Amino acid sequence: MLPEEIELNKKRAVLERLKDRLADREEVMAGLRAELDRFETKYKMEVGRLYAEHDDIEALIAEEEVKLVPDDEEIKKKAEELRRRAEESAADAENAAKAALNKWQPTFEAKKAYHNLARVIHPDLALDPAEKKKRHTLMSQLNQAYSAGDQTLLNKLANDFKNSPDLISGDSIGDELVRAIRQKFQINTRLKELREEKTAAQASELFILFTKVNAEMLHGRDLLKHMAERTRTHIQKSQRRLENLKNVNDAQEEYVKDKYGMDISAFR
Repeated sequence: MLPEEIELNKKRAVLERLKDRLADREEVMAGLRAELDRFETKYKMEVGRLYAEHDDIEALIAEEEVKLVPDDEEIKKKAEELRRRAEESAADAENAAKAALNKWQPTFEAKKAYHNLARVIHPDLALDPAEKKKRHTLMSQLNQAYSAGDQTLLNKLANDFKNSPDLISGDSIGDELVRAIRQKFQINTRLKELREEKTAAQASELFILFTKVNAEMLHGRDLLKHMAERTRTHIQKSQRRLENLKNVNDAQEEYVKDKYGMDISAFR
């Protein structure tokens, strides 16, 4: 066996191990992304919608305060900002309500299909720019299918790529050696990106809350339920403030109407 053939075999062996490691890391991150997406939807449906309701009441309170002092620019600005925030919160809550909670847990078959396919279609295994772009699309479809628990699509993607002519390779030993070296570099670069993505995800407020909720659940406590109950208490307090302000404004309007015969509601 030629020296370059020996070296190529070594590189291929390392490359095979790296392919497995990369497929594992991609699977872990795909699972983490899906898990955080499901948790975010759950949080918004159980707690976020109450925050949205509270934001709306706070905006109404600010608008009632503007009626009391219509010339105060600071209060006007505050009312506008609170209304904008309330609209954003309402849109978030609406989107969360539309998103179905995905309870899917990946089966052994799904994990195996993901791993095997990620191992061969990963964009960082391609050297040609056009091929890399095509693989990025395939990898995106794979991640979506895995997150959605679509076993049928996972199988289809695997079968389609298994019969792809792109898997057929040739060229000289030297070309194969260069290809293996570059693929190894690309895989190591992607592994670094995945580590950074995981670190960033775990440092996010969403992940920290997710971790706290799971930790509390182990002790039989429902943190999201507690947060929801606390927000309902804030809503009740804000509603009382709103009613008081409305009563003050109504009384003021009634006083002006009785004393001066003017309806000032149209000017507010």
